[in-house]
Amino acid sequence: MKRREFITLLGGAAAWPLAAGAQQAAMPVIGFVYAGSFDAPLVAGFRKGLNEAGYVESQNVTVEYHWLEGQFDRLPALMADLVRRRVAVIATPAGNLAAIAAKAATTTIPIVFSVGEDPVKLGLVDSLARPGGNATGINLFNNETTAKRLGLLHELVPKAIRVAVLVNPANAAVAETTLRDIPEAARAFGLQTHILNASTSREIEAAFAALVREQADALFVAPDIYFASRRVQLVTLAAHYRIPAAYSVREAVEAGGLMSYGADRADGPRQVGVYTGQILKGAKPADLPVLQSSKFEFVINAQTARLLGIEVPNALQLLADEVIE
Repeated sequence: MKRREFITLLGGAAAWPLAAGAQQAAMPVIGFVYAGSFDAPLVAGFRKGLNEAGYVESQNVTVEYHWLEGQFDRLPALMADLVRRRVAVIATPAGNLAAIAAKAATTTIPIVFSVGEDPVKLGLVDSLARPGGNATGINLFNNETTAKRLGLLHELVPKAIRVAVLVNPANAAVAETTLRDIPEAARAFGLQTHILNASTSREIEAAFAALVREQADALFVAPDIYFASRRVQLVTLAAHYRIPAAYSVREAVEAGGLMSYGADRADGPRQVGVYTGQILKGAKPADLPVLQSSKFEFVINAQTARLLGIEVPNALQLLADEVIE
């Protein structure tokens, strides 16, 4: 072999890893934004959906995870940065505020959301069947199950008359919806309500202290992202003060909470992952109809009920999707 040919071959061989690196660097980037803390079930559901659509993280797609720990004021700057770097898709797999912030930041980069109330009212899409813009996703109806969740709490703890309602004023949309729906539902069940506000860990502790002072019989936790991420703290405080509490997410019951009722949390992020994958393959958000969750879960922790001296009626045990022993 001639010396020039040998050098050419070496140069080609040296270029192979560079080409591979360039190909890897060209993988589409997804900006995954969640306003709460790290949430393993959320990530698992999203990855499952991506896999169903033919994408595997770190193999043919890159996912940038952003956890805001309830600091909603960081959303505008984060979305602006994602838009500036032109990520392929912005995925907001849980929560209204992240989806609204993404929509405010861009009209061109595709957005896939999972929200708790009508996305048309939130200004995210033109209609459910024909979103018409750069956003689509799934409506979990979390904010429309207030009366049902309160009614189940009443059936489970019929002697509880004074119910404290915990809302997060930093998440105005959810707080306003809860405060709008709670009074009518409470009147229907003959309940008295007392509103407690909390946006930080310390404020949650203060809310429980106030709850005890007000001699509340039970606690209703609004379907807020920050509260979902602080579920262990909430459950621990409820156990300490022996307060029966109703949550919107089953993970709170798995952590020791008394009961939950809400949309299946695994379904939302999975569908966000599926739609994200379809968009990466060329689908347009405007052509993907907004899905509406049909999966709702009622979960009871029987051990917690026993510790609180609550006897779970047979009718509720049969109605529950799961009774955790």
